[in-house]
Amino acid sequence: MISRLLSVAPAAAPSSSVPSDEPHDGGMSFLNSLTHEQLALDLEKYPPIDSVTQDNIVSKYRQLHQRVKDEGLYQCNYWAYAVECCRYTLLGATAFVFLQWGWYFMSAAFLGAFWHQLVFSAHDAGHMGITHDFHTDSVIGIIIADFLGGLSLGWWKHNHNVHHVVTNSPEHDPDIEHMPFMAVSHRLLQSLRSTYYDHVMEYDAVAKFAIKVQHYSYYILLSFGRLNLYRLSWDFLLFGKGPRKGPAWWHRYLEIIGQLFFWTWFGYGIIYKTLPTNWDRFVFFVVSHVVPMPVHAQICLSHFAMSTSDLGPHESFPQKMLRTTMDIDCPAWLDFFHGGLQFQVIHHLYPRIPRHNLRRTQKLVQEFCNEVGIPYALYGFVDGNKKVVGTLADVSRQAAILAKCQQVLAASGDPLHEHHH
Repeated sequence: MISRLLSVAPAAAPSSSVPSDEPHDGGMSFLNSLTHEQLALDLEKYPPIDSVTQDNIVSKYRQLHQRVKDEGLYQCNYWAYAVECCRYTLLGATAFVFLQWGWYFMSAAFLGAFWHQLVFSAHDAGHMGITHDFHTDSVIGIIIADFLGGLSLGWWKHNHNVHHVVTNSPEHDPDIEHMPFMAVSHRLLQSLRSTYYDHVMEYDAVAKFAIKVQHYSYYILLSFGRLNLYRLSWDFLLFGKGPRKGPAWWHRYLEIIGQLFFWTWFGYGIIYKTLPTNWDRFVFFVVSHVVPMPVHAQICLSHFAMSTSDLGPHESFPQKMLRTTMDIDCPAWLDFFHGGLQFQVIHHLYPRIPRHNLRRTQKLVQEFCNEVGIPYALYGFVDGNKKVVGTLADVSRQAAILAKCQQVLAASGDPLHEHHH
């Protein structure tokens, strides 16, 4: 029987209750108590962090990996990719035909669906999950991401590889570092330093307002997530943040050519040249960028509602991945819509397994979880989204309690107030 995880976010205390000893430290003891509470919940829910238990989990994980290899689950199903290419072609051609007919809204919607589907294969290529050859998969990924989608594959790999190593760590994982707009952990209310972005994620006035309403603004922010990816892509390419030496030195230049190609056909060819009015341009741009929103929701869905605790260096890799990642339960016919991202648990355990083999691998991983006693987080799409929004609401309530602590501190005239701000 698969264990379905309960929310790991501690229940927020009523916003009216401010512990009497907390005004003296700007509310830090309140945040620390939340950290300890979440640690206690995780330690109770998951196998003990002792060497014997964790070594046994690692041993079973290696046996599982051997089963995966023996069953040929690393071998790519190229027929499945032929079907994907037919889907991409159909979506792209439909967008083009509607554009020629002057049905601009429909054209934009199909272009957005085209981008939505392309992301999945770019993700596969970034993990060398298609041909398993570094340069071949990189070029495939660059053509898809840069030339057709306007996003940098190099930036994504740089970002995503870190995410896989330090999943759901507030200090280290860029995939959950969205300050000042969102916070998925109370620890982000402490102005943490991001080791990935190398700057302090300030819990400032903007963050205080945004986090107060984040469970309402969540889907709106996701709808415009692609705009932020353009910014990050150009920042990565222009400032040469990728490999400058070694086998991948030339990828940056191919990507820049791809970016110029993208903005030529999309920015100049469609937006400027084809669309007749500024209103048409605006609507086309917005619709085409909002339609791929489910991709951003899917990525957030896998981690935002899961644990952000650090159980220390003795926790095994498989246990950490299973503790910080959830899968989405959906019928097989809907796999094309989720693009493999519904199997994030399996993907985090074995990132190079081709997407079309993840459903078969899931059964093996479930057996492994039952054997070692690690809960396997599996939710329906709607329930998973409810958990994410619930987590955001929890952090919002925790932020309100922290603000009340700090108001009491300010009213008391405590000189420590300046120190904590």
